[in-house]
Amino acid sequence: MKYQFKISSGAIESIPVIIIEGDLTSDADSEVKNVYSRLKESFKMDRLIINFEKTKYINSSGIATLINIIQDSNERKGKIHFVGMSEHLHKVMDIVGISDFVQVHKTNQEAAASL
Repeated sequence: MKYQFKISSGAIESIPVIIIEGDLTSDADSEVKNVYSRLKESFKMDRLIINFEKTKYINSSGIATLINIIQDSNERKGKIHFVGMSEHLHKVMDIVGISDFVQVHKTNQEAAASL
């Protein structure tokens, strides 16, 4: 089954943002890593917002992708903030323990203000 996704990036107040739309699966893995690598070339990466407002689905491969980003950020002493997670997605992050390593906010602006 081919999953639908779109991965893009931007910045809010000089804070890099990864925007994940659709499904975060193994199909999206290389694109997420590419976007993250490009951001590392342009930003200090001591802080990062990952926006899930339009994320519909995540599986174990998508979780592994997020864990890789979190580990890389931790090595850089960076902080990651998740934004716009649905109740279901938030529950998944809690179950797998990712919520222990990131801060969760409702909006990009809320996350930026806390950074």
